[in-house]
Amino acid sequence: MEVFRNLKKTNLESIDFIFEFVRYLFVGGSAFLVDTGVLFLTKKLLFFDLGKPGILIATALGFIAGLIYNYILSILFVFKGAEDKVKSKQLKSFIIFALIGVIGLGLTEGGMCFGITLFGDKYYLIVKIFVASVVLFWNYIARKIFIFK
Repeated sequence: MEVFRNLKKTNLESIDFIFEFVRYLFVGGSAFLVDTGVLFLTKKLLFFDLGKPGILIATALGFIAGLIYNYILSILFVFKGAEDKVKSKQLKSFIIFALIGVIGLGLTEGGMCFGITLFGDKYYLIVKIFVASVVLFWNYIARKIFIFK
């Protein structure tokens, strides 16, 4: 009988994990739109004549905007019960969230630098799509382990 209770609990945990990851994909996808929108606008409006350095600066600004957006929605929508857990240690949680984001930013900047060097500046948005896909998994796994256990 105990085996069946554990099996049922394991199945429910698996289902919860799948729904949580789907919510994270939704939030991550919309954060990607914020990130890429800020990247595009700042590159086109502020750093239009800086070439590769302009793309990398705009990438960082977009990433920071997406990070803040993602943090807020992760607490409110993705990770069940996170709002109560995080309220008691908001600063610590945000610092860990941001540190994971900084590593993600390093991965993003490295991937962007590599991609636009390989394919050219005019393909920076296509490179961004591929780089963001990799960083999405890093962010989810690290945040799940270190913040939203």
